[in-house]
Amino acid sequence: MEINQANWKSQDPWGMKEFILLMLLEFAFVIGCVKFVVRPIYSRWFDDELYAGTFMGLTIAVILLLGVYFIALRPKKLSWREVGVKAFAVKDWKIIVIYSMILLAGAVIIMVLTSLMGNSWENSKTEAMQQNVTFLTILIAFVSAAVISPIYEEIFYRGFLYRWLRTRVGFVGALLLSSLTFTIIHIPTYNVMPVNFFSGMIFALAYERTHSIWPSVMIHGLTNGIMVLLTSLG
Repeated sequence: MEINQANWKSQDPWGMKEFILLMLLEFAFVIGCVKFVVRPIYSRWFDDELYAGTFMGLTIAVILLLGVYFIALRPKKLSWREVGVKAFAVKDWKIIVIYSMILLAGAVIIMVLTSLMGNSWENSKTEAMQQNVTFLTILIAFVSAAVISPIYEEIFYRGFLYRWLRTRVGFVGALLLSSLTFTIIHIPTYNVMPVNFFSGMIFALAYERTHSIWPSVMIHGLTNGIMVLLTSLG
């Protein structure tokens, strides 16, 4: 049975088993196997880091969403609503706009501060796109960053992980631990880790306020999409 919306912050239908299995899926299988074994194969197949990275994102999205379904939802006869895939109130559009502005401003400040310490913000996908800026490459990068990544990452890291932590360690603990986990999984792109941590907190706050994963997806997608467009212009 699904938990009443009023109690979603204090109750969830899962135990330690679901948490451990999904964390193993992410850290042992996705990071330990897919990222370090499958990614080089994609790079050889496509001979282009943008295409390889996009296909990699699709692969991870399928694995993690199937993991959530078969580990957290299906065994307990739960719907996707239990991980936040549900409608949000009209008033929450204000949160989407405000949090997006805060995230963009904060990301710029963090980037400027870390750049002063010699940090570079390039990665293999952005470098590949900048070397061949066409409508197709921009579209692929945009879909990857603004559509694919936000949907599966928000369902997994906020819809499941943040909520699981929220019912056990409280708001602050869940906010920090889920954001830290979200940051760690972006290794080896160490240059964006400070922004990832800040982003994770904004996304979790949006989920906390709206009870729906879609505002987080929209904030995530909007800010990622703007970054892609700015990168293509750069």
